[in-house]
Amino acid sequence: MQPQARRRSRNTLVIAVLAALIVICFLVSMNIGVIRLAPLDVLRTLFGMGTHKEHLILFDFRLPRIVISLLIGTGLAVSGCIMQGISRNALADPGILGINAGAGLVVMLFISFYPTTGAAPVFLLPILAWVGAGLTAALIFALSYKRHVGLSPTRLLLTGVAVAAGISAAMIVVTIRLSPEKYQFVATWLAGSIWGSNWSFVLALLPFLVVLLPFVFYKASVLNVLNLGDQTATGLGAPVQREQLLLLAAAVGLAGSCVAVSGGIGFIGLICPHLARRLVGSKHQLLLPASALTGSLLVIASDTVGRWIVQPSEIPTGIVVAVLGAPYFLYLLTRSKA
Repeated sequence: MQPQARRRSRNTLVIAVLAALIVICFLVSMNIGVIRLAPLDVLRTLFGMGTHKEHLILFDFRLPRIVISLLIGTGLAVSGCIMQGISRNALADPGILGINAGAGLVVMLFISFYPTTGAAPVFLLPILAWVGAGLTAALIFALSYKRHVGLSPTRLLLTGVAVAAGISAAMIVVTIRLSPEKYQFVATWLAGSIWGSNWSFVLALLPFLVVLLPFVFYKASVLNVLNLGDQTATGLGAPVQREQLLLLAAAVGLAGSCVAVSGGIGFIGLICPHLARRLVGSKHQLLLPASALTGSLLVIASDTVGRWIVQPSEIPTGIVVAVLGAPYFLYLLTRSKA
């Protein structure tokens, strides 16, 4: 077998294994909760033969949360992959660069005044988060960009860290003024809790992913060119600044909308592209879908573990992701040649 054919076969196997693991986690997650449903009960309920209680547990509580976990993992991982591609910085991530913090600040302000989860606020949250993330990204981009030099990866990272620190300070000021009930909710949300566990949140999040993910996958070849550096990309005829802005806007839209329903889940946009790159290589035609699958798998597995390990309470998904992701990131640092 030729090396190229062998590599293609291996990449296909990797994608298939990731998809199979997601399906397994999906099935396991449907059986886990305060009220346990046996696999046969889940199967009967899926085919409309379960009791009213089983139908309520599965379709009104568990399935929306599982679907949201998959969507959030996909959105955050692809967003991180885009940012690493356009900045050529392996540490670029919506959380580290402050994008998540900007979205979170706007959502926190909204929740402070409108704590209800009615239909109108639910559909407004991703839009508000996108506005907050967009303004933060514009500020970071403006401060990082230098004329005749372009976007410096190191400058982008340092600026993002500084802006994130400032926004975090503003969020602390906001939390001080909250009532105890709202403070408890906001604290849980900031830890990375998938709090929007109904179909309204799925419908609010889905349009962003349906529109932005095909666009990003279409731009995979552009990301490959941008990875070569601004001068080389310009020499190859790519409009570097325009493509960077378009892809950055897509990354901000994905990260902001996901943060609106998941809170501060970190490490997804940082770890998953790294892991996907080790599995399928750096070609974005494969790296983007592999990152999406890896992110979905990590979030749904973390949410399932968080709901199971301390029943009847639960651990916020963001904390479980950090516990799982931090050791792997440290492993990556020890293996790095830098």
